[in-house]
Amino acid sequence: MTSQLRSAQWYGGDDRDGYIHRAWMRRGLPSDAFSGRPHIAIANTASDLTPCNAHLNEVASSVRDGIHEAGGIPLNLPVVSLGETLLRPTAMLWRNMAAMATEEMLRGNPVDGVVLLGGCDKTIPALLMAAASVDLPAVVVPGGPMLTGTFRGAALGCGTDVWRLSEEVRGGTLSREDFIRSECAMIRSRGHCNTMGTASTMGLLAEALGTVVPGLAGTPAPDSRLLESAHATGKLAVELVHEDRTPGTLLTRASFHNAIVALAAIGGSTNAVVHLLAIAGRLGVELTLDDFDRIGSRVPLLVDLQPAGRFLMDDLHRAGGLLAVLREVRDLLDPDARTVTGRPLVDHLDDARVWDREVIRARESPLKEAAGIAVLRGNLAPSGAIIKPAAASAHLLSHRGRAVVFDSIEDFHARIDDPDLDVDADSVLVLRGCGPKGYPGMPEVSNMPLPRKLLESGVRDMVRVCDGRMSGTAYGTVVLHVAPEAAAGGPLALIRTGDVIELDVAARTLTVDVPDAELAARTPGRATTDGYAAPARGWERLYIDHVSGADTGADLDFLTGSTGPAVGRESH
Repeated sequence: MTSQLRSAQWYGGDDRDGYIHRAWMRRGLPSDAFSGRPHIAIANTASDLTPCNAHLNEVASSVRDGIHEAGGIPLNLPVVSLGETLLRPTAMLWRNMAAMATEEMLRGNPVDGVVLLGGCDKTIPALLMAAASVDLPAVVVPGGPMLTGTFRGAALGCGTDVWRLSEEVRGGTLSREDFIRSECAMIRSRGHCNTMGTASTMGLLAEALGTVVPGLAGTPAPDSRLLESAHATGKLAVELVHEDRTPGTLLTRASFHNAIVALAAIGGSTNAVVHLLAIAGRLGVELTLDDFDRIGSRVPLLVDLQPAGRFLMDDLHRAGGLLAVLREVRDLLDPDARTVTGRPLVDHLDDARVWDREVIRARESPLKEAAGIAVLRGNLAPSGAIIKPAAASAHLLSHRGRAVVFDSIEDFHARIDDPDLDVDADSVLVLRGCGPKGYPGMPEVSNMPLPRKLLESGVRDMVRVCDGRMSGTAYGTVVLHVAPEAAAGGPLALIRTGDVIELDVAARTLTVDVPDAELAARTPGRATTDGYAAPARGWERLYIDHVSGADTGADLDFLTGSTGPAVGRESH
């Protein structure tokens, strides 16, 4: 068995190298730790600066116990952790770096498999990108959502209600004092956002992909069943090594098909599009932006959760969880897609039940008939843009209005509340310079706050167009991920205030009513970034030079495709 384990390349033999590797690891490990027992890394994103993941050390302890029970050797491996709310300029700038660093640590160390612990938005995508690239046996434990807090007798959705309450303050219908009071009530427990934001979405989609023990994703962070499942996952990780069940053998086009169906049925975050595209790119799985529309756009929205609905993540768990949702759309799933258990995903749906039809709707009475991600194209987005109809206002899904253009987020903040700004409810707010290269890092700024004077008059939604992203907890009629982005020469750089923009979601078009010849003759608008200059060194320089567009996952061009676990040179 020793010769079959990857770790034996370090620990096997009686030569000097084997001696050194074993000796340096003999800090409480028994002698048989180096003779046929799989070494399992616990890639742990716990960090006090990633509050959503701060409890993962406790989860890691349960994983460790499970690995021990199954005969493996658990090894804690702290990896880069990205806190969505704190990290500047945007956590998305560092997703590819976190993935690359984790990949190299897994490849360069004597480990046979890995358990991936993530929660906050970018951590699970980065971990899955790394695991796909190194292709060692891997399984995910999502950290889980927080419990529901309340304010003035009503449930608070982390993230979604921040946007709502802050707009109420700007509109004069909520005092600043009450707004600050709500701050203490929103975060009730450990765990990530309790809305169907990016963290919840990616935890659930990791299960839909087959990389999580079925039934685990969505378990609230304080729930003792999370630790029970973490223990079981530790045991499973040892089995994965013995069976050589790697991401490359599990994650197929069928797996991504099922993830896209799940994304639509749960009303998941638009950020899942760039993350799934990036994970597929690391595996060499052919997945395109159009697949999200083709597979998911006609899938009914069944989960009544904020921001598209009313409830929150602990309600979804109580109502039956992801497997209960997927059972409702079983006929839309690809039955060939397998999971870390070795069995097809659909085999795990037989015993799933819905316990609350208010939270999880029946297939015949969905929250919305066709609510998956819609992909738009036209002379404003030749390579595509996306919109989440489930979070948009129905009356704005077909709209024609005059553009009000902002060259950067700084320009937007400087002018949006100017009482003399020439804007009305029919205007289309356009924000550019916020794509992967332009910001850099593609920040979550597409759901622009509305002009104060319109909020005060009762307006609560407008069409907004941007080459950046928006938080999965956000809502509104927002067209985002416009590609090519303005900084990469996309048409968005040529739009001027006063141009007429037309959005037609049913027709899947986003156009500007300007002749092609006139557009081609224009000079791109200049961003007013308050002195920001493109960096001459470091990660940001590397990122700008090599990042791809949102339409292909915003990964670095030299990181696509799986490299595998082999190390090129011996250690000396």
